[in-house]
Amino acid sequence: MSNNRGVVYIGEGKVEVQDIAYPKMETPNGKPIDHGVILKVVSTNICGSDQHMVRGRTTAPTGMVLGHEITGEVIEKGKGVEFLSIGDIVSVPFNVACGRCRTCKEGHTGLCLHVNDDRAGGAYGYVDMGGWVGGQAHYVMVPYADFNLLKFPDRDQAMSQIRDLTMLSDILPTGFHGALKAGVGAGSTVYVAGAGPVGLAAAASARLLGAAVVMIGDFNKDRLEHARKMGFVPIDLSTHDRLGEMIAAVVGEPSVDSAIDAVGFEAIGHGGKEQPAVVLNQMMEVTREGGSIGIPGLYVTEDPGAAEKAAQTGSLSLRFGQGWAKGLSFHTGQTPVVQYNRQLMQAILHGRLNIAEIVNAQVISLEDAPKGYEQFDAGVASKFVLDPHGLLGAA
Repeated sequence: MSNNRGVVYIGEGKVEVQDIAYPKMETPNGKPIDHGVILKVVSTNICGSDQHMVRGRTTAPTGMVLGHEITGEVIEKGKGVEFLSIGDIVSVPFNVACGRCRTCKEGHTGLCLHVNDDRAGGAYGYVDMGGWVGGQAHYVMVPYADFNLLKFPDRDQAMSQIRDLTMLSDILPTGFHGALKAGVGAGSTVYVAGAGPVGLAAAASARLLGAAVVMIGDFNKDRLEHARKMGFVPIDLSTHDRLGEMIAAVVGEPSVDSAIDAVGFEAIGHGGKEQPAVVLNQMMEVTREGGSIGIPGLYVTEDPGAAEKAAQTGSLSLRFGQGWAKGLSFHTGQTPVVQYNRQLMQAILHGRLNIAEIVNAQVISLEDAPKGYEQFDAGVASKFVLDPHGLLGAA
């Protein structure tokens, strides 16, 4: 049996790379399964959602192995796995989904009814998402493998483009979902809140969908400069408190066709204070009448570290009447990755989407993960990709 190491949450602001158990073909409750595979992890990314837990902003327990953005090689498979072979390189949707329940059959794989005893929806290495072991590790087990995993058609081609393909597990489909649900199409004017990796992925997706102009708002000047280099219009929120006027300076009117919230519940307002509803209220303000808002940014049911008492239980001070009066459409929730990852894979493989460059992917070793978390939390304009076996360096 091979040794295994993984990134473990050990307390507020702290992660360590530790020896962890080699994965077994069983559920978190210890029930044996025959529909899973064990993967040798090729790449696994640090996500902003991981940072929420590491900052102590959720009820995540210490000892949790983190990581829900996983790409790997099949090295073992259960007897019930029919369509995957040993040696296949696959992308793992961050949603753990059975493919058999009502919501999965309807395409809502982020709301699977069978993989989490506490609520709808499961994910690897994430609080309240079913207890599935995370993939910031050398090895990980994936259940319902035939349904969940996306096999890359050619191993050599996949490894040559692995820095792009590693984004298929979460942030690229999440950004695409946000753009699609915001109604982005040919000639759209688009505003994206947040110039982090998901915001950049949403902006790239909006461009892929035919947007005429994509603006990205943030306070982080390094991230805004990177967004500018990638061809997006930066909106420096530190210079002005009237977003509509800044948008009007770009498109000639103080509104957009589509808005995307890629920030979530830890949003910062002017003055540097947390305002968990500030982005959503801004979205309603600047989205045109009858327009749509996509909300891929994470919102939680419990936020013990929130400055506002109401926000500690997920309650936000929304100007919902404004959204109602304007007839706006909102779309929230986990992205159903399997709806999009195959098409986005093709866009990558055929040169339509240089997503690794757009999110400024930086490859580091698994053992350097704590440094990656620290730098990402400080706001660097990068997406950290962990390379547990040195395979990305070789590629």
